[in-house]
Amino acid sequence: MVNSKDCKMTAGGHIPFRMEDFTPEEVATRARATLERWNARRSVRFFQDTPVSVEIIDALIATAGTAPSGANKQPWTFCAVSDPDLKRRIREAAEAEEKAFYSGRAPKAWLEDLAPIGTDWEKPFLETAPWLIVVFKHVQDVRPDGEIRKNYYVSESVGIACGLLIAAIHEAGLATLTHTPSPMNFLQELLHRPAHEKPYLLLPVGYAASDATVPDITRKALDEIRVAFPPRG
Repeated sequence: MVNSKDCKMTAGGHIPFRMEDFTPEEVATRARATLERWNARRSVRFFQDTPVSVEIIDALIATAGTAPSGANKQPWTFCAVSDPDLKRRIREAAEAEEKAFYSGRAPKAWLEDLAPIGTDWEKPFLETAPWLIVVFKHVQDVRPDGEIRKNYYVSESVGIACGLLIAAIHEAGLATLTHTPSPMNFLQELLHRPAHEKPYLLLPVGYAASDATVPDITRKALDEIRVAFPPRG
């Protein structure tokens, strides 16, 4: 165990850390309950157009913003889009890239791996879902005065933030899908983001359609993704 007194103090100093104490039995119960909830998480491509309040979306994005990041640079921007015309233009641009991908850009092996999921170039969910959250990563830190500073572990930091965002969406009772049309430069143009921000991920957010279906897939078993030291029986 690391003693807080052994930690080197920074120029900004440290503040006390407090969190609720749980017994080992409570921790185990909470861990199992989390697994049960998250084992039901699926990527959804069919949405209702039922409105979701901006306050909910703001809370989800604020949760993502609590993610750890290299040197606490927080190298991310989350664009929340509900404007129907802008969502339509995003769909049109995304489908243009996806059509090129599926009709010739994608290697044969990639298309074979996608076949069981049943996806194609058409992305109606980009208009149906009440919100699109577009995540941008900051390849550099540009200060208000124009000074350029280095960011650290940018992709890793933004990836963790996106994981928290997906978790927050699921915990709130909403559905989402990680969508990555490639290339995504059109998002930078449509959303008027500066040159040092690069599109990273596009997530439609809303309520799943009442008749929504998802691919019948399985996840790797625990023993396939976990290696224990010492080995467990």
